[in-house]
Amino acid sequence: MTLPQEARRLYADRATLRYGDRAVATDLSIGVPDGSFTVIVGPNACGKSTLLRAFARLLKPTTGQVLLDGGQINALPAKELARRLGLLPQSSTAPEGITVADLVARGRHPHQGLFRQWSREDDRVVTEAMAATNVAELAHRSVDELSGGQRQRVWLAMAIAQQTPVLLLDEPTTFLDIAHQMEVLDLCARLHEEQGRTLVAVLHDLNQAARYASHLIAMRDGAVMAEGPPSEIVTADLVEKVFDLPCQVIEDPQSGTPLVVPKVSRRLATAS
Repeated sequence: MTLPQEARRLYADRATLRYGDRAVATDLSIGVPDGSFTVIVGPNACGKSTLLRAFARLLKPTTGQVLLDGGQINALPAKELARRLGLLPQSSTAPEGITVADLVARGRHPHQGLFRQWSREDDRVVTEAMAATNVAELAHRSVDELSGGQRQRVWLAMAIAQQTPVLLLDEPTTFLDIAHQMEVLDLCARLHEEQGRTLVAVLHDLNQAARYASHLIAMRDGAVMAEGPPSEIVTADLVEKVFDLPCQVIEDPQSGTPLVVPKVSRRLATAS
């Protein structure tokens, strides 16, 4: 069931999203339920990261609008937006020579001001963010020296330290091995469940999305094909419609969530 606009934390209202002359999505209306862990899935170039960029105010719709808590996101001052909405982009570049601790501390900058300087509370938040992402032992190392997976966890720590009620994550498991992917997604689930944060993530792995999301948005060719709880919308028909993948959907024996099992091709079945 589609929720009314007023029940959405973030809402794209009849938005047309384009890069130059190329329209990625036209007249798109879709939102993020307040307090949800929303995951956007779909094939490559379907518009999922573009939608996240619009939610993050990195891409302004050519028509329509994006709303945050009922107000136009483009009307918010930059610092106010940074206190309300955090972003972990797909790829980030750190200043040369900056240490892990200093980069994570930058997540606290939106909370600083003329009458509010660095405090013990900021120290505590930064320390907890590094501990939660298992980068505390890297605190004094240069970000330039780290592996791709380590850097990804450091950027996530910075986003967590920002302490925004809404957090956007564009492919947060990029560069991570399977064990660290699960660690990061477990951490995201805790942020959602224990702190009540609204999370929006773009993921490539449909089974991970179905396991962790409370709300799933499936996109193809710039359009929303389905949205809702994974247990209600993830079916073999939907997977084939969105991904062109014949499959069977069964219950995950560990989580009880939908598990997509691709059908074996005739060539492989014959070989076996």
